[in-house]
Amino acid sequence: MAQTLGPVASLLLGVFFLVSGSGLQGTLLPLRGAYEGFSAVNLGILGSSYYLGFVAGCLIVPRLVRRAGHIRSFAALTAGAIAAMLAHAIFFEPVVWFVLRTITGFCFAGLYLVIESWLNDRATNKTRGLVMSVYVMVDYVALTVGQMLVTVYPVKGFEPFALATMLFALAMLPVTITKAGQPSPIEAARIRPMRLLKAAPVAMVGCFIIGLTNGSLWSLGPIFGIGRGLTADGAATFMSAVVAAGALAQWPIGRFSDRMDRRIMLSGLLGGAALAGLALGLVPASVTGLTLLCILGALFGSLALPAYSLTAAHAYDRTPPQEAVETAAGVLLAYGIGSIAGPSVASVTMAHYGPGTLFLFTAACHASFMCFVLWNLRRERSAKTVAPEMAPAAPVGMVGVPEPETRMEAPPAGPAPLSGS
Repeated sequence: MAQTLGPVASLLLGVFFLVSGSGLQGTLLPLRGAYEGFSAVNLGILGSSYYLGFVAGCLIVPRLVRRAGHIRSFAALTAGAIAAMLAHAIFFEPVVWFVLRTITGFCFAGLYLVIESWLNDRATNKTRGLVMSVYVMVDYVALTVGQMLVTVYPVKGFEPFALATMLFALAMLPVTITKAGQPSPIEAARIRPMRLLKAAPVAMVGCFIIGLTNGSLWSLGPIFGIGRGLTADGAATFMSAVVAAGALAQWPIGRFSDRMDRRIMLSGLLGGAALAGLALGLVPASVTGLTLLCILGALFGSLALPAYSLTAAHAYDRTPPQEAVETAAGVLLAYGIGSIAGPSVASVTMAHYGPGTLFLFTAACHASFMCFVLWNLRRERSAKTVAPEMAPAAPVGMVGVPEPETRMEAPPAGPAPLSGS
């Protein structure tokens, strides 16, 4: 394990600081926006604005990585996120915040692209589930820490904005001074989502649907808590329970997924997440309290949040290792497109039918994705059964029909410096 994770330890430390600041920012902005009188629809658009920039970043940042490399791109994009964060504390107008969130989304798309392509450059198909689960676990632990930091200072003050900015700045230190080499420069900055859709349809469809659900959760989860009668601190505690449970579930799920078809485990998680979402959405407001919401939220988080790491790992399983940047961009692009639509749709339903519809929306999305995964598995198994009957007889020693579930192996890591978020 140390041999697998050691070369990317400094990157994971940078992820911790970066996502801690993002968690604080993501919880602070809806709460401060509500304090400033922003409507529920404005808060939904605020979340969608972030992912609009996220999609733009997926399309443009690969060229930046090709030109400047992973480390300098990480530093430049973090600097942009810092500037946008400080600007939120100066201008309290919805339209200005929409623009600033778009800039932040652009920067974070690039940061996640750098991080995930770097991590997957160092992973093989035998270790990818572990690497991605540790990365997502660090991500969610940091997110929990960041969300709880919103309780340290009043949301109406400047201090939370300053604290988030400090965390963003700290993220640059371990990445820019690391002794480990960065991945080799990429030869081309291509984005071919249709090619990735053909190679890994579950990954592309799944990242889009997970974008719908996670984008809605991050943008409107605190508003759900307030709508159920929680204070700002209570809403932060609820969100932290969701994320902490998701973080704890990453390790065992990632380890087990390396030993089986990831889609089998994924379908089970999605079914459970749909049921947990129904419970959160349908529980009567008269019986909800912080403890009950945290229990249901933890159950939801442990089932729903690991879905991204499994879905992304499935994409990297199905594509050559030298295309890690292109695969990361395609996965994040699908996630970002889903996340543009998710908060806007969920916010409209919440405004008309109450806060519980947030989780009814996620339940419908998770159930739909589960059905697609099961259909995909059945289709491939049917093709696997029919193909040998249609293939011509081959002499002994010739290679037969390739197994659909065969995964491409990345070359083993050697003693050289890192050659490959």
